[in-house]
Amino acid sequence: MGRKKLILGQTLGFNQDPFFGSIQAATAYNSSGAIYIKDGLISDLGNRTELLSKYRDVPTFDYSNYLLTAGMIDSHAHYPQTRIIASWGARLIEWLNTYTFPEEEKFGDIDYARQTAEFYIDTLLKNGITTASTFCTIHPVSVDAIFESALSRGMRIVAGKTCMDRNAPPGLLDTVNSGYDDSKRLLERWHNKDRLSYAISPRFAPTSSAEQLEALGSLWQEYPDCLMQTHLSEQVEEIAWVGSLFPSRKDYLDVYQHFNLLGKRGLYGHCIHLSARELDRLKEVEGKLIHCPTSNLFIGSGLFRTWDRKADGLNVGLATDTGGGSSFSMFRVMASAYEVSQLCGHALHPSQLFWLATVANAQALHMEDTIGNLQIGLEADIIAIDLYSTEVISQRSKDAENIWDKLFPTIMMGNQSAIRNVWVAGNEFGDLSRN
Repeated sequence: MGRKKLILGQTLGFNQDPFFGSIQAATAYNSSGAIYIKDGLISDLGNRTELLSKYRDVPTFDYSNYLLTAGMIDSHAHYPQTRIIASWGARLIEWLNTYTFPEEEKFGDIDYARQTAEFYIDTLLKNGITTASTFCTIHPVSVDAIFESALSRGMRIVAGKTCMDRNAPPGLLDTVNSGYDDSKRLLERWHNKDRLSYAISPRFAPTSSAEQLEALGSLWQEYPDCLMQTHLSEQVEEIAWVGSLFPSRKDYLDVYQHFNLLGKRGLYGHCIHLSARELDRLKEVEGKLIHCPTSNLFIGSGLFRTWDRKADGLNVGLATDTGGGSSFSMFRVMASAYEVSQLCGHALHPSQLFWLATVANAQALHMEDTIGNLQIGLEADIIAIDLYSTEVISQRSKDAENIWDKLFPTIMMGNQSAIRNVWVAGNEFGDLSRN
């Protein structure tokens, strides 16, 4: 774990959800703050002067010109799609068949999988994303590759073998038995090893038979502490397809419910076109709705109503959905979420956007007691953000009256150049020592 160290800078965290109550009460901001790290954990927070006096013999790093926050979290991604990000295409199914499936067939090659995983993990960190939940491919080596890459950096990652036994190319089909058996072996090998977590991962209802969904639902019941990730109601054509494949079910969500794939630890990507019944059921079981705005716009899926879903009392996370999403930057994702919400009639406050990218995503992954905020006792996944990273952003931020007015231009116009440093469990990105 990380050595003892003291990091100085402007610090920003949250006391509560800014969607409810006052923004001021929700925010914990210190313009002259300090973070004391010991054994990979945030061991103390406070004022610069106070902590400098308290920890005199500790290596000190001055980031006073930057904003120190918890590392951002990506709650829904596809690392095997890294090399096809921003591929021109039409609707979801055509995009999958044209780009995604041909690329994913390459991941039976362990060297190819490892090269992509290494690039993906480093790209996340360069963008200030210190934890992600990602689908792999049907190939077990694709799961090994991403976990190995994360493990070598001491990074938190959630991942799982994507299971598909129909409606995909022959080279990407597993079976009911192999989907279950491979997932179980991988789960037992990687789940809770260091900072790694396994997610049972049926791609979505159309690419799994009833028998495979039943098997994966049984696996989740055997290992209920695992997360389960899938897709739900992304496009209207997809919903109609699900209806034709499962005609006896009430709706799309009922397919997952019938096969024991609906629950509190379920991550449901997109969730744009849900019925009132589906919304009520998701609220009842505390399922997590993962908003993927850049992807939804890029593939033309529709507008997710963040404000309404929060008002409904539903759990909402925020994600890149790379490579359907067109950027690895959570700044771009937050900006897109803001723009989508504007089209739906609500202007999300920058505190609400940043909450979604940090604490809300930690809650979605059931890791809010571990990551996602600047709080004593949480793991020291921390980023330093330059609020003056470009001339345009700088001229907009310099006259800001409060931290949110200062951060908002970076949310809307920033990219990885705004990330000036990253600490993973107290270690600087690039310093992979685990002492």
